Amino acid sequence: MTFDRRTFVQAGLAATAVGIAPSARAQADSPKRGGTLVYAQLSANRRSADASNSRHPYFIVDANTRLQWNCLTWVNEKLEWELELAAKVEPADDTLKVWDVTLRDGVRFHDGRELSSADVVASFDYHRANAPFARQIVRIEAPSRLLARFTLDAGNAEFPYVLAEYNSVIMPAAPLDRIGFDGIGTGPFRIVSSDPNRSLVMERFDGYWRRGFPYLDRVEIHNREGQQEAALNGLRAGQFDAVLSVDPRAAQRLQGDAAFDLETARGGYSFVIQLPKHVGSPFLDKRVRQAFAAAIDRESIVRIAYGGKFGWVGNDSHLVVTDPAFVPRPGGRDLARARRLLAEAGHPNGITLPTLYFSPQLPEVPRYFQVLQQSVKEAGIEMPIEERPNDGYVQFRTGDNDLSKGRFHKFAMTAVGSRNPGISLFRMRGANVESGHWSGPEHDRYMALYQRAMVTRDAAIRKTLYAEMQGILHEEVPAVLAAGGDNFLVKRRAVRNLRFHPQIWSVRFDEVWKA
Repeated sequence: MTFDRRTFVQAGLAATAVGIAPSARAQADSPKRGGTLVYAQLSANRRSADASNSRHPYFIVDANTRLQWNCLTWVNEKLEWELELAAKVEPADDTLKVWDVTLRDGVRFHDGRELSSADVVASFDYHRANAPFARQIVRIEAPSRLLARFTLDAGNAEFPYVLAEYNSVIMPAAPLDRIGFDGIGTGPFRIVSSDPNRSLVMERFDGYWRRGFPYLDRVEIHNREGQQEAALNGLRAGQFDAVLSVDPRAAQRLQGDAAFDLETARGGYSFVIQLPKHVGSPFLDKRVRQAFAAAIDRESIVRIAYGGKFGWVGNDSHLVVTDPAFVPRPGGRDLARARRLLAEAGHPNGITLPTLYFSPQLPEVPRYFQVLQQSVKEAGIEMPIEERPNDGYVQFRTGDNDLSKGRFHKFAMTAVGSRNPGISLFRMRGANVESGHWSGPEHDRYMALYQRAMVTRDAAIRKTLYAEMQGILHEEVPAVLAAGGDNFLVKRRAVRNLRFHPQIWSVRFDEVWKA
């Protein structure tokens, strides 16, 4: 949001409607510089941090990397990409394999160094080795001071979205074993202190390239993962100005509280239930996967875990319901079909599945899986569930994932955020643990459609291809994504212009101010 004459005229009209003089309301709502924002984050970075890496963008206590760093592009609240550090992003030829990025001139890092294409090259050399979405980049070059050229392993019509990922921030050039660990970026705030896995303190960077921003002097982040009630009590007591990632039930309770504002970002996230497809696994049989998907009462999950209006029914793809390419799963819940499929698979009296593991990454997770467990039971599917601690959960569910040694990932959940269709649908590739290492002719057809979509410039044609891909997922059920939720933050009313985002890591604090 920008503050211009039209904004103030609208504010004046609104003020008149409630009997407040327009001049007084306009003055009250004028952005003010200064102050400290203190907030608690309930869904912190999933990676562990210690004193050696707690200032690195991959390991900070909070995933809102736009505080300290920028990327070449940014994804806005409508999930559309925009330019950020880049002044221009365009394909260099019709193959969509080579992309040229022209940088903004005059951008400076927190240490005063001027941004150049050499920093982009060094940053993406690191990202290519450490971030899954950047591995498609086979070469990154700097033809001139402000031009960076990316060569991909294949065409990608949606490559600008990759440049906006939280693992795509631009850091000052340094050797690969040292880059990023000093916490220096180009963002609106610079790090002044960090307490690994607990807190992070930042102050305004006066040399920020977005002139006139930020408004705040200081931001303090406190990790309160798994401590929602304590965080909300801190909000009520004035310890915090905002709490990010509250669960839907808390959002419902807080909706009518005159002391706070609730900010909603529709279509925020969902949970992948990965179905291992190794020898001996019941999920190697497509009919068992289909029966499992048909037996889940998705509407009950939305009603009970998400309070109805704060959640949405998933379609067993990584796409979120607000994405224009999202295709609803046909048929709805069908217990008779689930029982018939189980019988055809050799389980006429039902089946007992392996234990489904989950971690309480968000407060509603236990309710989500309790409802899921009870709903599939009605189709004769017994499914033990077990909660595991957040610490070490990722390694627990994946192991070393070395299929050649018989070390398979677990029947387990993982949380995924909202992204563009190209990234979201690519996550169901057979090489990814989230697909349970899906394979076979339909997988190959799915990937052929994906490859065709990635070299198609026309967005309408890509959308048609994406619909066909989702149809394959509805039939094959490589993984289950039964339901998803919206993102919520609650803030004190004195905090202005703090908007939430479907991608928590893309929240911007540049224009936040305190009355």
